[in-house]
Amino acid sequence: MNNANSEQSRRRFLGQISKAGLLGMAGLKAPAILPPPEQVQPAASHTFSCKPYLQYPAPGSISINWLTARPCYSWVEYGTNGQLNLKAHHVTNGLVDANSRFHRVRLDNLEPGQTYQYKVLSKDILSFEPYKLTYGETIESPVYSFTAINPQAKEVSWLILNDIHDRPASIPHLINLNGKDPYDFVFLNGDMFDYQSGEQQIIDHLLNPCGDTFSTRQPFMYVRGNHETRGKYARQWHDYFDNPYYFSFQVGPVAAIVLDTGEDKEDNTPVYAGIVDFDNYRQQQAVWLEQQLQSKAFRKARYKVVMMHIPHYHSGDWHGVMHCRQLFGPLFNKHKIDILICGHTHKYGIHEPVKGEHDYPLIIGGGPQEGKRTLIKIKADQQQFKLEMLRDDGVKVGEYTLR
Repeated sequence: MNNANSEQSRRRFLGQISKAGLLGMAGLKAPAILPPPEQVQPAASHTFSCKPYLQYPAPGSISINWLTARPCYSWVEYGTNGQLNLKAHHVTNGLVDANSRFHRVRLDNLEPGQTYQYKVLSKDILSFEPYKLTYGETIESPVYSFTAINPQAKEVSWLILNDIHDRPASIPHLINLNGKDPYDFVFLNGDMFDYQSGEQQIIDHLLNPCGDTFSTRQPFMYVRGNHETRGKYARQWHDYFDNPYYFSFQVGPVAAIVLDTGEDKEDNTPVYAGIVDFDNYRQQQAVWLEQQLQSKAFRKARYKVVMMHIPHYHSGDWHGVMHCRQLFGPLFNKHKIDILICGHTHKYGIHEPVKGEHDYPLIIGGGPQEGKRTLIKIKADQQQFKLEMLRDDGVKVGEYTLR
């Protein structure tokens, strides 16, 4: 490629990035409200399809999401000290969101570190005519609580799950291994599903087990694995989750970058039927990645963390692995990240730095089978960054500490 074409490609990548709504390293920024998921046939009864689930904790804000069986007008009532004296709904270009089964309301102007109580309410829409709207019954959830994130906190803790592969019972089992240790959020590091078949799969295999375990009170963030790219509903999958496909955030002493590694095979592999383009997508991310790694906030952070699904070492020589190694690996070494956390291989391990390959520890979570499932626990403060890996029987199978 000549220099003119190379510069033109670079500008195109940067132009795409500027429109992507990605996060700055000053902290989490609230994303643009995404379009609602593809609508399915309304049910006969007016009920919640899942519990509310918290998403995308940002400085001063958090997103509350839920689904109902019928199209509704929905809102959140919330406050502190048990007083639900505040109300929030979402407005898009002057229109309050309504007549949808998917509901997303962002609470803004939250006080960092403050605990809030909330409940969600949905009013059934029986008829929606141009000049007459007829409401039905209003349903409401129990009262839940959450604590607003404090980006200036001196410490942060989170849990990581990966490679659940449509085994919903694994989610509460692994989260419960944490016991009563506090944590600020959960990170889902890809392949929570085998492939995407429809909305009910997302509800039954992810939203319900998360809601029954933690996500009414603790938010989660989610990056794709290669299996989330597969199936007829793969293009709707992301509509249910708030964070961008790849993003960065900073909480307390940690600056984190999250990459979407895409598929593991070549784009022209017959099973993809000519409708994927992950090579260009990863190249786009590499441009953005270098910008993030060079940012003042990332360089000055006490701990520099990258999380992505496919590890670029210790996972064979598939095309996706090697492309990530080619694009991301040199940048990780050049800008001296402290730790990389992945999944994908179904073989858990703590891999020490290897000079000239990965100059940092590479952590790989386990797989979906009993005896191979893992929970990764992270706690970082001003003195140390500590990672522990627990197997599904509760035995600690690895740890790494940065000081």
